[in-house]
Amino acid sequence: MNGERLLIGVGGLIIGFAVGFMFANSVNRTASIDVAGNSPSNLSADSNSGLPPNHPPIGQSTGEQSGGALPQVTAAIEKAKREPQDFDAQMTAGDLYYQIQRFDDALEFYKKANRLRPEAIEPSIKIGNSHFDVEQYSEAEQWYSAVLKKTPNDLTVRNDLGLTFFLRTPRDVDRAIKEFEAALRIQPDNEMVLQNLALAFIEKGETDNLNVTLDKMARVNPDNPVLLKQRPK
Repeated sequence: MNGERLLIGVGGLIIGFAVGFMFANSVNRTASIDVAGNSPSNLSADSNSGLPPNHPPIGQSTGEQSGGALPQVTAAIEKAKREPQDFDAQMTAGDLYYQIQRFDDALEFYKKANRLRPEAIEPSIKIGNSHFDVEQYSEAEQWYSAVLKKTPNDLTVRNDLGLTFFLRTPRDVDRAIKEFEAALRIQPDNEMVLQNLALAFIEKGETDNLNVTLDKMARVNPDNPVLLKQRPK
């Protein structure tokens, strides 16, 4: 299989799996999207339609969270505005806005929380995620990199940092591969990261490295969608 066919293959693969996947975010995508779109990484915002399949979640908006408890939501947001020194109130308001995909408003509150507790990890991760969800990959990269200086073995953040390079325009596939490989040194059998690494090798046309990665994926999950796409049963 030559590089051109590989490139065509990954384009169709990403588009195919992106249809119907709309993002929301959890605490920095700690679970992966399953093929049916039922996982914590599932339902994504249309802005992230290029995200590889099985990528960890970027937030989930449930009916209750996104509007079912409107008085409580309003009260929580008003509390955050009324008490700007309350860290937990800022984070709660940010989460509420994030769940309804009002990312600019979410960022405002997450950044307030970050200023209140600059040593805290969670606000930085969620700021990165919010930038990621609106395809501001350079900004997301900066926040993820800051997190990794404090917690270098955070696999999901390392993976998401790789994705900021893989999804930006133009792609920086070499840097994406570097970050995915770093994530695999933390957890060598992580299916999500192996899958993203495979997509990067497909994009680059590196058949030998792709086959090695696919062999590892087959041992982890023989039904992985990327594996099945490249090696149909």
